[in-house]
Amino acid sequence: MQLDRFDRQLLNLVQQDSSLAAERLAEQVALSPSAIQRRLRRLREQGVIVRDAAVLDPAQIGRPNFFIVSLEVERERPELLAQLRAWLNEQEHIQQAFYVTGEVDFVLIVTAPHMEAFEALMSRLLQENANVKRYTTNVALGLVKRGLNIPVPLDEAE
Repeated sequence: MQLDRFDRQLLNLVQQDSSLAAERLAEQVALSPSAIQRRLRRLREQGVIVRDAAVLDPAQIGRPNFFIVSLEVERERPELLAQLRAWLNEQEHIQQAFYVTGEVDFVLIVTAPHMEAFEALMSRLLQENANVKRYTTNVALGLVKRGLNIPVPLDEAE
């Protein structure tokens, strides 16, 4: 999909705050509110904008703990990886899962209200996924930065 400068500006703005009304976006992008709405609809229909979400304060909702988990699998057969990916996608405590290069196969970002909930999830992971060889965990001591924004250069050449 070809993105012009207006699309790129919009994408940067809605990543910062997807609740902005078309009128407010129009003030910053120099297009009419109706043109903004058409562009946003097109960007959603074409899969550039995958979804809109609210960013919550984990401590305010009882989910203050973050765990970074590295998984190593026994065999990298496609059907076994697909099964593990499906299982990871179903787990609400797993916020992000990356298939990576290097010494481990997956890196997970997990949130849980307390250590017992995290341990229960990891126990189920091993019980329900025989192909998982081992995992290691890093406990986040503090949150320095959290986000999903992808910088969108205003010009294609950037």
